[in-house]
Amino acid sequence: MATPVAVVTGASRGIGKQLCGDLATAGWDVVCAARTSRAHPSKLPGTVEDAAELVERAGRRALAVALDVQDEDAVARLADETYRVFGRCDLLINNAAIAPPRPALDDTTRRWRLAVDVNLNGPFYLSWHLGRRMRQAGEGRIINVSSAAAVMPEFGRPSYTATKLALEGLTQALGHELRGTIAVNCIRIDFTIWTEGFDATLPDDFDTSGFEDPVVMTDAVLWMAAQPLAWTGNVVNLTELRRQGVVRPETRWTGGRAAR
Repeated sequence: MATPVAVVTGASRGIGKQLCGDLATAGWDVVCAARTSRAHPSKLPGTVEDAAELVERAGRRALAVALDVQDEDAVARLADETYRVFGRCDLLINNAAIAPPRPALDDTTRRWRLAVDVNLNGPFYLSWHLGRRMRQAGEGRIINVSSAAAVMPEFGRPSYTATKLALEGLTQALGHELRGTIAVNCIRIDFTIWTEGFDATLPDDFDTSGFEDPVVMTDAVLWMAAQPLAWTGNVVNLTELRRQGVVRPETRWTGGRAAR
């Protein structure tokens, strides 16, 4: 059988990087896509090349792509390159997101548009450019990553709440529209997972000792990717998956705080 291929966005660090390495261990070739690369580093640690090295160390093929998901032309090029190198895409994981910690009316409208472009338009562009080829091949899966913030207006990051709720709606709509060919589902993270990006937005004295390890998302993603095509249009909480025994028991992040 041909090796399945996954495309993971937000792959330079945090949940995305964890998924790249773990998918490879589970037998997947992986396209690691993120804005941060060695040619264009950020203040936070991690690049797409780092994620690709994890994949290769696990014995699988990797493609590192520097990608800004809000750039549709760049997304189209990623789809072309994925099919040129691997000839297929079996799984798209829309993980890239931003969560500005600012009150809506005290922030800029430019940053609001940025959140909409990254958290909602980006997943749609990827679903459009890769999903059409999945549909032509006769089968594929899309997993969107949401948050309990989608249903928590008190979370304090209004653009994140609005866009994650919209992403869940997009999941349900595409799940209905593509039923029978592409399974489109969503994981709602409803407990706090440590990532460099989220950590960097917190005060220096914030207690992160209760944060969980991003490996828990691997459990959820691998389980969801193995469900039949008929199981589609679902938004599932991590806590519910843990209750069902899909996600491992409670973990603790022990890697320390992100570099400041």
